[in-house]
Amino acid sequence: MELLWSGFHAFRVRDMKLTGKSSLWMFPIYGSASLLAPAMRRLKRKGRNVMERGLIYMSSIYLVEFVSGTLLKSRGMCPWDYSKSPRHYKGVIRLDYAPAWFLVGLAFERMLAPVENGRR
Repeated sequence: MELLWSGFHAFRVRDMKLTGKSSLWMFPIYGSASLLAPAMRRLKRKGRNVMERGLIYMSSIYLVEFVSGTLLKSRGMCPWDYSKSPRHYKGVIRLDYAPAWFLVGLAFERMLAPVENGRR
């Protein structure tokens, strides 16, 4: 996902190499999404609608991004820096990414929450 995102950014700035970039730090950060699987199953069982679930996932993603970004930044190892964006918070999260994180959370739900009783 990280490589696709940065590759699309290269396209936007007309770099036809479409080079995607990432960091090894991103593996545990994105991997932490698997910790959401029990919560995802519970939210679906309780009948929470898509909007509520998406907002919860988006908030969770922001929390992980903020905590991991702040920790890595304090050690000079953060692979991203949003400080040039007008909608950043402390350079580690971008508020304009909210729609993307909302959809990513629902995509993670689809991948991580198993089918129950023939339904997702």
